[in-house]
Amino acid sequence: MILPKQRDTRFITIRRGGTLTDENHHLLALWAAKCAEHVLPLFTKANPADKRPAEAIELTRAWVRGEITMKEAHKAAFVTNAAAKGMPEAAKLVALASGQAVAVAHVAAHELGAAAYAIRAVMASVEEKDKDAAGRKECQWQRDQLPEAIRDLVLDDQALRNPICWDVFNV
Repeated sequence: MILPKQRDTRFITIRRGGTLTDENHHLLALWAAKCAEHVLPLFTKANPADKRPAEAIELTRAWVRGEITMKEAHKAAFVTNAAAKGMPEAAKLVALASGQAVAVAHVAAHELGAAAYAIRAVMASVEEKDKDAAGRKECQWQRDQLPEAIRDLVLDDQALRNPICWDVFNV
């Protein structure tokens, strides 16, 4: 589990007693989807017939547009995580990144899970000698995609949760 034991109120919506606005919740979901989508070809290469990770990414966006409920998005996370079973490591991690992305609708703090699994997927797709460089490059790409409105929040979250996210945010 890559969620902190104590929930950060910055990732709890205002209506549930936190400080996260709906707008920023949506931005977190869209950023998580972008992180997962960036590595999606690693899954598609391993299993082109399985559309669950791609569908989860699209469902993340559908949730932001108000086309599906949080419960539907939450259910999709479990369906997508099942796509990881039996896959090569990089493809497995992409499926998990996609599942984390769609789970942001339910728990905003899953945004970091999508990013961390995506970085790990890239690292798993290259030779051992190239892993660190590939991970740093992917992390920087993700940071370059951050909308200004959530940039400081996500970067602070990376610093706080890096140890439970396999230290993949060491750029």
